[in-house]
Amino acid sequence: MSCITWNPWHGCHKISAGCAHCYVYRRDASIKKDASVVMRTKDFYLPMRRTRDGSYKIPGGSRLDTCFTSDFFVEEADKWRPEIWEMMKIRGDLSFFFITKRIERMEKCLPQDWGEKGYPNVSIACTVENQAMADKRLPVYLKAPLRSRSIVCSPLLERIDLKKYLAEDVTHLTAAGESGPEARVCDYEWVLDLRRQCVEAGTSFYFMQTGALFRKDGKLYRVERKIQHSQARKAGIDYSAPKKRPPDDQLPLFE
Repeated sequence: MSCITWNPWHGCHKISAGCAHCYVYRRDASIKKDASVVMRTKDFYLPMRRTRDGSYKIPGGSRLDTCFTSDFFVEEADKWRPEIWEMMKIRGDLSFFFITKRIERMEKCLPQDWGEKGYPNVSIACTVENQAMADKRLPVYLKAPLRSRSIVCSPLLERIDLKKYLAEDVTHLTAAGESGPEARVCDYEWVLDLRRQCVEAGTSFYFMQTGALFRKDGKLYRVERKIQHSQARKAGIDYSAPKKRPPDDQLPLFE
């Protein structure tokens, strides 16, 4: 499955601790751009673009990582979102995946024909960075009308107890440290604890990246950006649950 990043709008405003050192803000600042301003992008209609022969430029079977430089449910995009839902419905041959910190806004942002489980080609993950956000967002997320669920702990800022949230339809959990020069510590013990919870619950686990400031066995490491993903792979702790194998269209591939 080919994977394409689709950002129909860009920019966001910070709402919790995980947003403090947002990579989008960091990148925008480097080109003197204000990342707090939410704007529709030139790629808004990307899934609908066609070639000269009338076929879609993005072939069926592709996955689109959506709104990775914003939040799909950000308030400023309310006026644009209906068109996006319509495109997702028309392009039922594509898989759309997005991650949100605004799951409490989901209900008011859904299209009328969403149904009890949503569009079959749309996957929504909820991100939590600490216990406070887990306890705030996940009870809402677990009640949301979705076919399956995945949790993203990125940036992982502390030890989090998720045992009561790893329900039968939570297919997998992703853990990742924070990147960037101002990155906060990610402790390997927190990562291993999340993995243990997933194994006990029968939920698949994916260690995506160490982050820039990684603590293991009490020793603090400054990890170069280029090897943060590969170092996580070397840990060899990913876990694929026999009964809840993570769908390919729900594995985060973001920065």
